[in-house]
Amino acid sequence: MMRTRPLKVALLGCGVVGSEVTRIMTTHADDLAARIGAPVELAGIAVRRPGRVRDGVPAELVTTDATALVKRGDIDVVVEVIGGIEPARSLITTAFEHGASVVSANKALVAKEGAALHAAAQERGADLYYEAAVAGAIPLVRPLRESLAGDNINRVLGIVNGTTNFILDRMDTSGAGYSEALDEATALGYAEADPTADVEGFDAAAKAAILAGIAFHTRVTLDDVHREGITEVTAADIASAKRMGCTVKLLAICERAADGRSVTARVHPAMIPLTHPLASVREAYNAVFVEADAAGQLMFYGPGAGGSPTASAVLGDLVAACRNKLSGTAGPGESAYSRLPVSPMGQVVTRYHISLDVADKPGVLAQVATVFAEHGVSIDTVRQQGKDGEASLVVVTHRASDAALSATVETLRRLDTVRDVASIMRVEGE
Repeated sequence: MMRTRPLKVALLGCGVVGSEVTRIMTTHADDLAARIGAPVELAGIAVRRPGRVRDGVPAELVTTDATALVKRGDIDVVVEVIGGIEPARSLITTAFEHGASVVSANKALVAKEGAALHAAAQERGADLYYEAAVAGAIPLVRPLRESLAGDNINRVLGIVNGTTNFILDRMDTSGAGYSEALDEATALGYAEADPTADVEGFDAAAKAAILAGIAFHTRVTLDDVHREGITEVTAADIASAKRMGCTVKLLAICERAADGRSVTARVHPAMIPLTHPLASVREAYNAVFVEADAAGQLMFYGPGAGGSPTASAVLGDLVAACRNKLSGTAGPGESAYSRLPVSPMGQVVTRYHISLDVADKPGVLAQVATVFAEHGVSIDTVRQQGKDGEASLVVVTHRASDAALSATVETLRRLDTVRDVASIMRVEGE
């Protein structure tokens, strides 16, 4: 039998995502009630600028006093979609203190303060859900945290930022340079006026921290994630990738060491073979590969951002939190029992694509090959082109550590015959 007294929800933020959450809660109220077992009532919407609230949002629910809203003793679930660290952290903590569960889309906050927030939720017997913080509408957190809870996850590899994927896809398909592709992404609404969080990899790094923590039952914060953006990717890099039968993607890579004693988490551009499923992920879509002992390889694909996709993930978490409220239980909390160390980037082993501008004269290739050998970096292939006393040398290595490759490059820079190390890019997905 359905409970007649409604569960009350407070919404923090009413931008693109918040307004979609409001719309869905209103238009699908009967369906949500049937799925939860009780009506769900939007009890208040906290915003900073009431004059910018979107059409369709009930004016009588709007308030600028977010603290007073979350302190109400009758609020069952707080939905936080304002982003940033503060005041989101304080508001969520206050919500727990007053008995509410929390659904958040705040990747930066969860990546930075996830352990403290989980502890606060556990202390009050409340839920903390954040499916929308990682990959928009794509169900990823719950499968990792629940569906694969009995398996051993070894690797999570994926495209988790739609803006950068759109830019790199345009550079690949149209031959555009980075600036041109960014301008197009901005015009289409895929990139913010200040795209730094996306193009410098901060957004993807926060998501990598969350995914690594869940996958490996270890606390991984944003500071643990090696981060590189796409601002240095050039049309020449894209062309080089094509010659190798590859494309360039910004990847989030979380791996368990072969001996199981440590993990790594990193975000950087990489060349991947066109035969890899991630190579076909186009436009602003996201896709994530998960590799586990028993399940094998799993791929999750879909829209990774936007109002409606993100709201879909928020509503899924809201239903779960409300069901738990009705039954007097709480969902999965933090699982960090493994306490595995996070290895630095210098210990990561992968393949590399290095482009060198060198003097076009005899002996240069042998000299460069000697430097690689001295640092224990094995060469897979070499391609050389020369004209009018200048040449380009493209070296693709076998697997080597980041530290060994960095030492190799530093030595190369000191050679008189090496004019410039034009680009360095990792090769993944093989």
